[in-house]
Amino acid sequence: MSILHTLPSLGRTACNLLTFSSFLLLTACSSIDLPFARNDAASTLSDAPTASGNAERASRLALAGTGTDTPPRAVDGARAPNAPSVITRSLSLDAIKGSTAAQAITDEDEAKNAVGQPTDALRPETTLNLDDREAAKDLWGRVRQGFTLPPLESELVADHERWYASRPDYVQRMTDRANRYLFHVVEEVERRGMPTELALLPFIESAFNPQALSSARASGIWQFMPATGKDFELKQNLFRDDRRDVLASTRAAMDYLQRLHRMFGDWHLALAAYNWGEGNVQRAIARNTKAGLPTDYLSLNMPPETRNYVPKLHAVRNIVANPESHGLALSPIENHPYFVSVPIQRDMDVTLAARLAQLTQADFQALNPSMNKPVILAAGTPQILLPYDNASSFMHNLSRHKGALATWTAWVVPKTMRPGDAAKRLGMSENDLRDINRIPPRMLVKAGSTLLVPRSQHREQDVSESVADNAMMALAPDLPPMRRMTVKARKRDTVASIARRYKVSEVQVAQWNKVRVGASFKRAEAVVVYVPVKAKATRATAARDSDDDQPKGKARVTLASKAGAKGVRTHKGTKVASTKLADKGKIRQVASRNNQGKARVVPASRQQPRARVVAANLNP
Repeated sequence: MSILHTLPSLGRTACNLLTFSSFLLLTACSSIDLPFARNDAASTLSDAPTASGNAERASRLALAGTGTDTPPRAVDGARAPNAPSVITRSLSLDAIKGSTAAQAITDEDEAKNAVGQPTDALRPETTLNLDDREAAKDLWGRVRQGFTLPPLESELVADHERWYASRPDYVQRMTDRANRYLFHVVEEVERRGMPTELALLPFIESAFNPQALSSARASGIWQFMPATGKDFELKQNLFRDDRRDVLASTRAAMDYLQRLHRMFGDWHLALAAYNWGEGNVQRAIARNTKAGLPTDYLSLNMPPETRNYVPKLHAVRNIVANPESHGLALSPIENHPYFVSVPIQRDMDVTLAARLAQLTQADFQALNPSMNKPVILAAGTPQILLPYDNASSFMHNLSRHKGALATWTAWVVPKTMRPGDAAKRLGMSENDLRDINRIPPRMLVKAGSTLLVPRSQHREQDVSESVADNAMMALAPDLPPMRRMTVKARKRDTVASIARRYKVSEVQVAQWNKVRVGASFKRAEAVVVYVPVKAKATRATAARDSDDDQPKGKARVTLASKAGAKGVRTHKGTKVASTKLADKGKIRQVASRNNQGKARVVPASRQQPRARVVAANLNP
């Protein structure tokens, strides 16, 4: 018996959901069919999941937690994860008229409006018959039939064939991951009339890992750079990154490849431009044209990565075309969608959605990898993707869910503040706020930033579309208040010496004065520095700061009033004879009495009305 005859039904779930809106509507219908249909008159369903179905789900979840690469076997009443499907059956009202469903809803309106009806993500208007012969075929055969790229005569192709052939475990892991996504990629490629070799491109871009992130910040199975992703309308904000969304990124990748093909008129050059950049390929072609050389892919001067890029794709193509000749075996992939699209209409926690769908969080995120936060925002996330039978479980369990759908929401910071102050205002711990929002130590959260915070009675509304689409995090160093001060540079002063003197970084001094980090200043040149507000940057302070530059045994006298001061004080507690200082001559007497030699008059500031002798080293 085919495992396709043992799967849960979306039809039953649809009837359950209708109890949300109006039980009376159900009395008008005796059965409901969804767009995924098959003929199976011999099978029946009860209202609750079968024991065998529960056993299969438990075994699947246990296996998912082990991280094993071995595809699980199907058990009675269930399917193997590599053969997902959903079956639509007719379901009488008697199966759902019990009191269980009515009593299980604590917030009828919230649950009723939480999601829309599951549909085929690519062909929502069509009906899929899983008994159709085409659905039972191996998808690899369909891929082979669409190969149209011209062969590439290069030794690099054979080199990469040998590399893959020597790593069967790696090839198996790639094809296992591709099992979830390949049908949808092939559908998009064929819909546009493009070579099906392009559906294999994620094998060499990301090994079909939607969470792949390169050192250059390229992300997703198609490895879009941030700027290129924005050019093709892939949203990237605090809550989601559509470069990792399988459907959105596949659409964008096909758009990009078609544009490159129109630009170069050659698929090999288009692929090189996808990897290297269209501008680089154009310049390489221009150089060869100027030199009178051919401008085909193999004739252009390219970096090693691009030189190997197209040969890698041809190597994968040749392995898919004839895996046995390379000592490899490709696990069959059924020729029908792996997942359905469930429209999201209310905010919902990721953990709750995964639990309702009876998926591990890792499996849920493998199909919904674009989410950056532990909450699904209805305003920013049009849909979630679920395997067929898990979509049925999701709808069934959602209809019986008690409690809130989301425990997290978004809060826009009204003014720049410390995370601790924000946490106190929100009624949560600072550590929790930092962890969930990834705020590093010693940083301020700037006004306009969006923080993920717990829901409360004061914050129970779903996140608005404007916040969901424009959410961002802006941080600033948590520094003490600073004030601007202009000082005169000394002889041989540099950015480094100024930075040491005022205990700031060289980069800061360079930025404040718009010079290079290694720059020098002319003597008496005005230099801008910022010092803490608490520091008293008086001229007397500046004089003290320069003590280290004075020769030992020399005294500097600060004179508050040349007309006569009552006495003098010393710097660092050094005793100096007190006297009246009527003029510069008396200063010399003070210096003479203390064995100081020559002294220089430095006018005092208003804050220092009395004269002082400032000396680095006074001899008795």
